[in-house]
Amino acid sequence: MFLKNIGLFAIGMTSGAIAAAGTFAFIVMIGIFTRLADRTHTSSYVSVYENAIVLGGTIGNIVLIYNVNLPLSYVGLAVFGVFCGVFVGCLAVALAEVLKVFPVLSRRLALICGLPYIVLSIALGKGIGSFIQFVFGWA
Repeated sequence: MFLKNIGLFAIGMTSGAIAAAGTFAFIVMIGIFTRLADRTHTSSYVSVYENAIVLGGTIGNIVLIYNVNLPLSYVGLAVFGVFCGVFVGCLAVALAEVLKVFPVLSRRLALICGLPYIVLSIALGKGIGSFIQFVFGWA
């Protein structure tokens, strides 16, 4: 029984490490860190960005595995939600840039100057929809 538990522990830990390494490799590959550093003119702090992502992933896993309750007020939850939204937005934009979605879209629709407004309206629509679902509980 003891050897079985050790084997299960080893398989679980290595599987989790492989999945986490793949996720972080994907995030690094599409260039979120370099794009953020380039846009904010903080290219000397790329290692800080990478360490923050690894630390956040590690702390998030610990919170999920051990069911740690974080006593956050509504303000804390709002700040956490903003950070999650910024991360998801950066991930989506970086992935779209890697896939060259926006240049293809602008050529297909013959857009010259309206593309930023389309991106802004999509983001506002998603934000307002999420807010309505959060406040009113609509599915």
